[in-house]
Amino acid sequence: MIEPVWKSYIIKTKEPVLTPQECDEFIRIGQNEPKIKGTTMRAKGIKEDKDRNSSISWIPPAKAPALYQPIHEWIVRINNNNFGFDPMQLIEAGQYAEYSKGDFYNWHMDSVVNMKDMPTVRKISMTLLLSDPEDYEGGYLQIFGGNFFEAEKSKIKIERGHAVFFASFLLHRVTPVTKGNRKSLVMWFGGTPFK
Repeated sequence: MIEPVWKSYIIKTKEPVLTPQECDEFIRIGQNEPKIKGTTMRAKGIKEDKDRNSSISWIPPAKAPALYQPIHEWIVRINNNNFGFDPMQLIEAGQYAEYSKGDFYNWHMDSVVNMKDMPTVRKISMTLLLSDPEDYEGGYLQIFGGNFFEAEKSKIKIERGHAVFFASFLLHRVTPVTKGNRKSLVMWFGGTPFK
């Protein structure tokens, strides 16, 4: 079996997913929801914070149905044109994240191997930049796409309202912010286990 030539597991949008006004509205809602410290889960459900330092809140779809609609349209198109996974659906509330100076998120995957810990499988992750790229320095998204040394050097730069969609099983990270404040929206799309 030969993979189709159109298949790709890392897609950076060439046009905005959200308008500046929609980005502002997600920021407003995210800042008004209860904020918590971003953590990661290790074996046996132990929370760790040495791998991540950021502030997050959750934005349920019911709080912003009109804002979720363009994202839904994008994931359908991106999946059909690039990933080719079974039909995708939003499986969790969107995560609003703020990275201030010194904040980071080390190498990690958004999906797990043990499917009993994640009955609805994360297949596609989205990182969307809500803030203006001029508002911060550092805070680069890096994705491991097969060559770790290239991933270490990569600096995925996106404009406000643009997004990167990537397979949730790919290692990725956010490098430390060196100045300002980086605001982003992260969502996961998935469904039944891979076949």
